[in-house]
Amino acid sequence: MPLLDKSRLEIKLGSYATAPGTALTDTLLLPRVQAYRRSLGNRMIALDSRGAKDKIPAGDFFVSRKIDGEFNSMIFDGSEAILVNPGGTVRTGLPMLDEAAALLKKAGVKNAFIAGELHVRRSDGQRARVHDVSRIARKPANADEVAQLCFAVFDLLEIDGEETGSDYAATWKQITALFQGGDRVAPVETTTASGAKGVLDAFEKWVGEEGGEGVVARSDANGWFKVKPRHTIDVAVLGFAEGTDDRSGMLHDLLLGIARPDGTWQVLGRVGGGFSEDERRAFLSDLRDITTPSEYAEVNSDRVAYEMVKPEWVVEISCLDFITQTTRGASIDRMVLSWDAAAQTWRTARRLPLCSIISPQFVRRREDKTPNAQDCRIAQLADLVEIPQLDATAADLALPASEILRRAVRVKDLKGKTMVRKLVLWKTNKETSAKGEYPAFVLHLTDFSPNRKDPLQREIRVSDSQEQIQAFYTQMEEKYFVGGWKEP
Repeated sequence: MPLLDKSRLEIKLGSYATAPGTALTDTLLLPRVQAYRRSLGNRMIALDSRGAKDKIPAGDFFVSRKIDGEFNSMIFDGSEAILVNPGGTVRTGLPMLDEAAALLKKAGVKNAFIAGELHVRRSDGQRARVHDVSRIARKPANADEVAQLCFAVFDLLEIDGEETGSDYAATWKQITALFQGGDRVAPVETTTASGAKGVLDAFEKWVGEEGGEGVVARSDANGWFKVKPRHTIDVAVLGFAEGTDDRSGMLHDLLLGIARPDGTWQVLGRVGGGFSEDERRAFLSDLRDITTPSEYAEVNSDRVAYEMVKPEWVVEISCLDFITQTTRGASIDRMVLSWDAAAQTWRTARRLPLCSIISPQFVRRREDKTPNAQDCRIAQLADLVEIPQLDATAADLALPASEILRRAVRVKDLKGKTMVRKLVLWKTNKETSAKGEYPAFVLHLTDFSPNRKDPLQREIRVSDSQEQIQAFYTQMEEKYFVGGWKEP
């Protein structure tokens, strides 16, 4: 059976084509790719050079140069090789895939499941970035660009129907036997080293001297580690949360934002480490003076709601890494906000792809900078990782207006006070334009009774079926608009 339904291929250039994961004839392939990517993320411990010195144990490691590329699995069925990434994109017809198939056939391999990094080998010899992979793989300009796509092999999952097991030394021996001497597909550059010193020596050579992205150290006995330099960025403070219990009166963490090109702000994440005790007390006091209303609400890891603040503070933070996709290949979406200076409040726009910040640490407050599209520019991230829809503007973010379908109000007097119930059904008109953020229909009941301890109560129903939401409306009418309730 062929690996793909070839009728679903989209030709990009020459023989190079892509297809969605649903075109795979084996429906278990994509979940296996995603599961491996997830297990790899869970297994790998991310460190900076200081953390590596303290936390990498004694023992022998295979240390590889970290490639700035896109994780993919290569699937070989005895005749052809394809690439599958966790997001469900399948690639075929690349020169490096033809080379891989030839090497595997020569070795007598009948089928294989191989893990590695799809990357670009630039003709000028400079370090390529993941954006180069995305740009060329999505829309190559010519055959020379397609030929620059390469594959660095770092793991074997299965050969000829047998899983390779947990002995990485044996796995690495097999990788070198299959791909040593390859051109566009080859083993990732690797050396052996002992303990933290050996790993950091490789880090100094590949990162400190040659400007590489980082190193990966693998040992079955001692663990898998990813060592990268820390990046620093300047971001705006959008909100803060106070500590609880014995940390009351001290800052717990800050909610951070990054400026998009049109001047809107996107929620980036939070930072809770790196502050001194004095800073935690002083910052909490100062930030309380600039609190402001907001349409947007978020809670921290302790389930404490952030108090939003006016965009006045800039802080510098350091991060170990930026992750732009989930382990299943989905984008990491964050809310975009706009600052309404006239009303002194934050307005919500919609969620757009951004990233997660890994191991953030507060460095300092930047009182020499102000929150604006230059000092806190999103390009600080885009220079390091690919950010989809980077140029989307506030106008692009505008969503269709909702449409009221049914509305009813009923009142009732009790002990000289008026109770009010209001039932509203509307169509959002946003279900197809905001990637699952909005249902098609919303039904909302407001129940106000001044005689209750909690005077205002609400009930809500959502659905993508008009028939179902109409049935909910009828049920609520029959439940709440009987027994003396009448039109005002």
